Amino acid sequence: MSDVEFVLKLRDASAMIQCACEDYLEKHVPKEEKHNWNPETIKWSQAQGTRGPYERYPGENQKAESTTDYHNLLKDLKDHDGKLSHKGYFYWVFTDMATIGRKPKTAVNS
Repeated sequence: MSDVEFVLKLRDASAMIQCACEDYLEKHVPKEEKHNWNPETIKWSQAQGTRGPYERYPGENQKAESTTDYHNLLKDLKDHDGKLSHKGYFYWVFTDMATIGRKPKTAVNS
């Protein structure tokens, strides 16, 4: 196994550990904490990244609409260090602190 293959497998293993931890924490969040945003009302755009396809909002070269769900999701992300899992999706905020990405949580294949 080459050094590159080893690092890729290590990266994939760490992603699996992160997803497992997020799943565990999501199941054990106190009942009074509820998400006050609905991701289905957000107009996601398809995009392609270095790790494969994902969805983003706003789309490339677009401006975000000022909706309550978008602002509440963005606030929730910022409150969780820019990353969170919700109903089978992994969400993150881009470095511009305004663009949101999401992709379905799936097991990483080696």
